[in-house]
Amino acid sequence: MPHNSGKERQEISLVGRILSLETMLLMMGVASLIYGIVNGVETSILWGVVIIPGVFILMKVRRKDWQKHWQDPEAEQKARSGHKDPP
Repeated sequence: MPHNSGKERQEISLVGRILSLETMLLMMGVASLIYGIVNGVETSILWGVVIIPGVFILMKVRRKDWQKHWQDPEAEQKARSGHKDPP
């Protein structure tokens, strides 16, 4: 089975973008929470409290979905390569 470095690079890039988006959301939630506590703004505290756990839930759901997403095509590829018809 040949090693496809282009596909691997593309997957790493996609994972990097997903992680950076989640990191930015987490930073936004923490900043909102800190801003709300320092300035006594209840709405900012609320958003911080909502965003921070939401990011962790999002990370868990995405990880499950991405693992399932990559398992399905790999299983199909293995099934096709194992059952190739002669020319």
